[in-house]
Amino acid sequence: MREKPKPKPKPAGEFALIDLFLSQFPRARVPVGPGDDCAVLAPAKGAQCITTDAVVEDVHFKRDWFTPEEIGHKALAVNLSDLASMGAVPRWFVCALALPRDFPRGELLGIARGMSALAREHGITLIGGNFTSARELSITVTAAGELPPGTAPITRAGGRPGDLLYVSGTLGEARLGLQQLLSGQRRSAAILRQKRPEPRVELGRIAVRFASAGLDLSDGLAQDLGHLCVASGVGAQLELERLPVSRAVHASLGVEGALAGGEDYELLLAVPPARMSVFERACLRAEEPVTRIGQLTPGQPGHIHDAMGRTLRLPAGYDHFRGGGRIDRSRR
Repeated sequence: MREKPKPKPKPAGEFALIDLFLSQFPRARVPVGPGDDCAVLAPAKGAQCITTDAVVEDVHFKRDWFTPEEIGHKALAVNLSDLASMGAVPRWFVCALALPRDFPRGELLGIARGMSALAREHGITLIGGNFTSARELSITVTAAGELPPGTAPITRAGGRPGDLLYVSGTLGEARLGLQQLLSGQRRSAAILRQKRPEPRVELGRIAVRFASAGLDLSDGLAQDLGHLCVASGVGAQLELERLPVSRAVHASLGVEGALAGGEDYELLLAVPPARMSVFERACLRAEEPVTRIGQLTPGQPGHIHDAMGRTLRLPAGYDHFRGGGRIDRSRR
């Protein structure tokens, strides 16, 4: 006698999913947190910086490449990187999840675990959010950070001719990691940089005391340096031989690939010459690696040249509305 097939479990309801997700986070210490229509916050001591960003399935990740924990980590990390670029101390965030109706509960728990681990590391609190159904997974985070009293935010528009250009970490690994994933490789140092970017929050806390301008490198150094130059009304001299590029990136992508590579989430900072030494010492004490790669110059805004004065034709960075998503674009 044939056994009757077991009935499929009913999909969890919206409020059960919310409770499951929140179970991985500490209770928010705010006047009103998750559960009401709005969160209520106590007044901040300093000015607040607020950002929002999303990670979307088949644009920023593939579910068969990333673990749920890596997806949760990345969704929060890209927002923390924005806060770091302004010099803000992370304080709170809200999270909106769009999930397929049959999304596994275990994967939802994994996303929450990855996100909550990074949140604890940087002392940022989940205070609310939203769930909805969708064809593919997407996670939108809105995060806020507080500037130290007496400091101004680091913006793209504060650079002046003569300011020195610094970049944190190394460039191009995330792009290389994505190419390796596309070719079928599943483990490498570069793939880890693609899956688990580390926001430079501590460097941002240092830079807010010294930098005149800055931003995070989400779309590639070439494109993001152009944004800083145009906003500041300056040009730039770039010393390509000083770019911090690993042997693996240099061999696989070359300097041009490192310039165009997106999702590094390093910081690009302009520092006045008078603050150079003290800035470098502060970074050294904090073990935050930075490399001086050039300087801002007078002249046509956005014009970038080398040490010999020759115009550099830099590769285009990433644009969501030119070609496909990041995953498709990396094939080119």
